[in-house]
Amino acid sequence: MSWRSDVAPTLNEGDVRLRPLKASDARAWQEVRRRNQAWLGPWDATVPDEGVRAGEVPPSFHAMTRRLRAEAREGRVLPWATEFRGRLVGQITMGGIAYGSLRSAYIGYWIDQEFAGRGVTSMGVAMATDYAFDVLRLHRMELNIRPENTSSRAVAEKVGYREEGFREKYLHINGDWRDHVTYVLFAGDVPGGVVARLRDAVRHDTHPTTP
Repeated sequence: MSWRSDVAPTLNEGDVRLRPLKASDARAWQEVRRRNQAWLGPWDATVPDEGVRAGEVPPSFHAMTRRLRAEAREGRVLPWATEFRGRLVGQITMGGIAYGSLRSAYIGYWIDQEFAGRGVTSMGVAMATDYAFDVLRLHRMELNIRPENTSSRAVAEKVGYREEGFREKYLHINGDWRDHVTYVLFAGDVPGGVVARLRDAVRHDTHPTTP
């Protein structure tokens, strides 16, 4: 069955698993988000005044999953729940998937603070990136991160993305338009694959501190 029918493929590497985000994840997802409001809130997307006046509101979990599944069936999004040893600990979403002459996408991610620093997000981003290049045959992947978000920037750098440039007032985050730094990786930049490179780097790192 194709990934378009399955919403998202299931990817595994050691204790880390990416699998389709489902409506039945509501309770676990909401519990993680509730516990991590102070940790995640400063980086959360928000609705600008223009959207509020137009009647836009942040979606509920079920509305979010319905929208993601619809976009996934159109081939524009891959929504994953991030699991560590079978427990839901975060989310990774590949969005903006484009083919034709562009062949690119971006990845967004968050993780439960309790599991930060264990390499879970880094491995999840690596798996998603390999899937983008090896299966979807995309050309360019990008991560857009607020400059002050040192944990997310550490993920990008550990996985092998390189800083490309600065996007002023790029996204509405935590109540205002925020600047972002763009990190990129191109197909062929990491011979042998991003997961293999990360696995090798972790094996030789005697003091791992990767988010």
